[in-house]
Amino acid sequence: MGHGHHKNKIEITQEQFTVPAKAKRFAIAITILGLILAGIGIATIDRNGSRGHSHETAATKHEQAEPAAKGSEIAMNEHASDSHEEATEHNGSVENESFGPRASFHTQNKPWTTLIWSNILIVGYLLFMVSLAAMFFVAVQYIANASWSAAIKRVPEAISTFFPVGFALAFIAILVAKNDLYHWVHYEHQHLTKGQPGFDAILDGKSWFLNSNMFLIFPVVLAAIWWLLGRKLRSLSVAEDAAQPGDVTFFKKSIRYSAGFAVIYGFTIAVVAWLWMMSIDAHWFSTIFGVYNFATSWVTALTIICLFVLYLKSQGHLKIVSDEHIHDLGKFMFAFSIFWAYIWISQYMLIWYAHIPEEMSYYQIRFEDYKFNFLLNVVLNFICPFLILMMRNAKRNPVVLTIVGSILIFGHYHDVWLMVVPGVYGPDQQIGLLEIGTLFTFLGIFIYWVLTALTKRGLVAVNHPYIEESANHDVGV
Repeated sequence: MGHGHHKNKIEITQEQFTVPAKAKRFAIAITILGLILAGIGIATIDRNGSRGHSHETAATKHEQAEPAAKGSEIAMNEHASDSHEEATEHNGSVENESFGPRASFHTQNKPWTTLIWSNILIVGYLLFMVSLAAMFFVAVQYIANASWSAAIKRVPEAISTFFPVGFALAFIAILVAKNDLYHWVHYEHQHLTKGQPGFDAILDGKSWFLNSNMFLIFPVVLAAIWWLLGRKLRSLSVAEDAAQPGDVTFFKKSIRYSAGFAVIYGFTIAVVAWLWMMSIDAHWFSTIFGVYNFATSWVTALTIICLFVLYLKSQGHLKIVSDEHIHDLGKFMFAFSIFWAYIWISQYMLIWYAHIPEEMSYYQIRFEDYKFNFLLNVVLNFICPFLILMMRNAKRNPVVLTIVGSILIFGHYHDVWLMVVPGVYGPDQQIGLLEIGTLFTFLGIFIYWVLTALTKRGLVAVNHPYIEESANHDVGV
């Protein structure tokens, strides 16, 4: 909302973006560099699917930990529910996931390609969630009748078009390598019944939801719904561009479709997080996990929106976007980094305080075997953005925002990496050339895709009813 600080009326004119040759070369160079690094990383993978990390080493760790595992079983028998006690009586299936049946999944030889597919899943999932969050950003602005964001509306719309690519990457990785990525799929294939050796009461109890059909079909159905609603919002935006000035018909329709999208998104985004991320550690569960995944994708989407706006400004575009808009984007990055940390600590502290063995398993392996990554996650995603963006001028400085944005993008990639890798491989994995190469490869493709999408329409929503108010936006501080 403007505060009347602008004495002269700002002229609103349409702008057409063409991808500069330098930007094309940069995106292609990032992609090629990523492929080279990934290729070198692949060359270091041995036939057993490791990179200098012996499976014997991991197995030895688990053998040494067996007494602790037995102690964990005793604790569970004392504290777990009746259903969990029944599972322990049959086969100890609710023992700490780092041991027993889970250990055999960690330490078994897996195809060397599993490392490749797990990295594609990580990057694909992150970019799919970010693109969807950008779509949600557009919807929220309509629902809130927000005026400030009308000037930057084209950027999240362009980012949202990458949605099917990111989803396809994650889905293909899952389709090809699910047997080696998800231990419950391996268990499902055994078709064990109660009383048989190896029967797992927890996985059997979750099988009505956690099964291969639900795992593959439900996310596709949800993605189709999200995509259709997002496509409808973009088509209304196109129609608004062609409408007569002052015609709010398409704007009002956009509000209604945005409300529908937001409700569906809010209730269903957690389902994909449960199926594709949380089920990697299938015995474990958290009621906050869906919100945690939203927080990760949301702050990353806000960061990427900010970086693209800064780039367009540096190229002389988005003339109606002022330091006030940049300040707001910086505040969003700052605020939702704190929100991410709040959800992170909420999930961790409740599990730490309750001290229930089957709930602790997720954090035990990540804190004991990935302590550096565990702490680095907080540094990258909370401490750095919090301390740097605390100052008002930092939120308006393109250089500072670019540096913090780069930290946040890598930080939330690292966040998703930490959701996946410990549950799939157990200890002794780290981010290497393959991981960095995969990230660079698809980031390069993502950058090129979004820049190309920005050329398809004018950069300014000249017929948006709030565009003039947005052009005169003033944060008032």
